Amino acid sequence: MDGPPPSIRAWRPDVPGVAEVLHAHFPRHAYPMHVHDTWTVLMVDAGTVRYDLERHEHATGSTLVTLLPPGVAHDGRSVAGDGFRKRVLYLDADRIDPARTGRAVDRPDWGDPVLRAELDRVHRVLSRPGDELEAESRLALVTDRLSRHLAGVDPVAPEPRAPGLARRLRDLLDAHVVDGITLEEAAATLGAHPTHLVRAFRREMGVAPHRYLTGLRLDRARRRLLAGEPVAEVAVGVGFYDQSHLTRHFRRLIGVTPGAYAASGRCAVRRRLGPP
Repeated sequence: MDGPPPSIRAWRPDVPGVAEVLHAHFPRHAYPMHVHDTWTVLMVDAGTVRYDLERHEHATGSTLVTLLPPGVAHDGRSVAGDGFRKRVLYLDADRIDPARTGRAVDRPDWGDPVLRAELDRVHRVLSRPGDELEAESRLALVTDRLSRHLAGVDPVAPEPRAPGLARRLRDLLDAHVVDGITLEEAAATLGAHPTHLVRAFRREMGVAPHRYLTGLRLDRARRRLLAGEPVAEVAVGVGFYDQSHLTRHFRRLIGVTPGAYAASGRCAVRRRLGPP
């Protein structure tokens, strides 16, 4: 009996630097030796994966983040009979300094709870459309933390303050509320590294760039909803992907759906006007 089939979801998100995302459950599959032309950032959510990398055996499980460099052969197999679940980001080869390949081969697994939690958030954001700026911002923090590990640098070492840079990014976000702007575009415009941009903004403004932009869009949405515009038109008109995208963020910040918010405004008008 062959057992249950594998379950796979693979896609290429609209996020610079991410070549592919893979979420998979392999009850029995074992990978033969192979190579990738990308950096492989692996999270195992259930089970334990044993693999060989440069003739050295390793094992990774649910507390680790594994980074496999491009062009280096590796395999993969489950330790237990019930297989494993994993989530993988395949990052373009230029996302992490190729000079760190040797260090990644020597130490591919990192027991860093902060890194793993941030990587989990990246996967959650990538699983839904419309939040590409958040995905870029969180991915920048992940790649920066991995790069610091590979360089032997304290991953929580503070960076110098940059209030001027944060203000310029705020102005840029203010100018692109509806059409949006990618982190790469903002970094190129302002002449700053994406990770430094995210850290500087969060330190000075007290909120991440994607949350700032979402807040501006929600402010506009609230005013248009109270003016009586349909929810679906408001969503697209203020920069959200669609109505469900607006609803998710609206409920998270305001605590109710856009429809309920609009209805409360109509009730308030009727109370002011009184009975006909």
